[in-house]
Amino acid sequence: MSKTYVVGHINPDTDTIAAAMGYAWLLNERDDANVEAARAGTLNPQTAWVLKHLNLNAPTLLTDASPRFEAVMRRLDTTDPDAPLRDAWAIASRTGGVAPVVDADGKPFGLITGGSIFAYMSETIGTHKNRQEMKISDVLDAPCREACNLDVPTFRRKGRIRDSINRLLRYEGDNFFVTNEDGVYKGVCRQRDALNPPRIRIVMVDHNEARQAVANLDEAELIEILDHHRLGNPSTHVPIRFTVDIVGSTSTLVSEKIEEAGLSAGPRIAGMLLAGLLSDTLILTSPTTTERDHAAAKRLGRWAFVHGGPLEGENIQSYGEQILSAGAGLSTREPGEIVNADLKLYEGGTYRFSVSQAEVTDSRQLDKYLKSLMNALEESRSQKAVDFAMLMVTDVVHNSSNLLIVEEPPELGDLPYPRQPDGTRLAKGVVSRKKQLLPTVLGLLER
Repeated sequence: MSKTYVVGHINPDTDTIAAAMGYAWLLNERDDANVEAARAGTLNPQTAWVLKHLNLNAPTLLTDASPRFEAVMRRLDTTDPDAPLRDAWAIASRTGGVAPVVDADGKPFGLITGGSIFAYMSETIGTHKNRQEMKISDVLDAPCREACNLDVPTFRRKGRIRDSINRLLRYEGDNFFVTNEDGVYKGVCRQRDALNPPRIRIVMVDHNEARQAVANLDEAELIEILDHHRLGNPSTHVPIRFTVDIVGSTSTLVSEKIEEAGLSAGPRIAGMLLAGLLSDTLILTSPTTTERDHAAAKRLGRWAFVHGGPLEGENIQSYGEQILSAGAGLSTREPGEIVNADLKLYEGGTYRFSVSQAEVTDSRQLDKYLKSLMNALEESRSQKAVDFAMLMVTDVVHNSSNLLIVEEPPELGDLPYPRQPDGTRLAKGVVSRKKQLLPTVLGLLER
């Protein structure tokens, strides 16, 4: 069965990771599918804390949807260079005419095929003084190294097929070696399979824009989107399941689907989903919070706060405060990491821009790090090739944000957030990038 990956946006936050893990669990449990949770980037400190607290492994790292050689390789039986040719003959008879020869350290030596055996026999029998009387058994007693094709390309298992197309087309043979990063044999692939590789199946959660998705999404088969953001979705060749709803977190949508299936998540997965919900809604205080989020928090708490579970004795408020504290602060991370950890790209009017967000429990700590953050923000702007870049430093205790902007366009001169003596803009009551800041910014850029 073809594997499906459930994956969120690049620079994943806790809701992204939680939604991927929770929805992958549901699809496996409900549909008996071959589904794996994945992440498109590095975990932030908050998410890492939650996973450790719940004793859960991080999802598989998947930053590129382009097919790899491991998807088309077959791990065929092997023989060694000094084994008799009859051993390779036996293998080839079972594999469609191919016998890999691997040396003692596990690295490819050569391939024995019908063509290489015929070439060897023609050469051997043709020069033998009694060639008319020579028996085939004598030929098969020869060591495999004598009949090997040694000119066989080798590709890394994790290598992208698209990067090796020209090399594949130049080679006249039908089979290639696939190895790991250390050059150890892992399998054989056929040219026709490499030129028409299976596409990995992708379910996008917590985003629906190609610019925020794994690289080379167009080389994958997108089968579903589950999200709670504005539309900016990629085109598809066939209809797909598409759910975008007005709730505070994608974890809320996943919990609703679990309930609709008549299932209940275990305490660890429920705790993960609850962390995603509480993180995205600032413990249900964000303006993005809906009644459905409150209902989802109660549902997930019922599943998570059970006797014997990792969250035994917790409640919504106590667990939420630990989650926000784990991700807040400017002192434990480098400025570049703060700026890029939760960064999203947007377009509005004639501008392409980025908006990052970092959380603190006391906005006064911004004074100490303002200069280094502005430098990191300018460096990020240059690297991302955007016209301007913004960083929301959100005080999760007092529900306000300070905005840092580099290369601020004149259109943003009318932002309703007063400029402070330190050059930042104070946005009182603004804690949501999606629902509060972004509509205001886009409204000015597109008017």
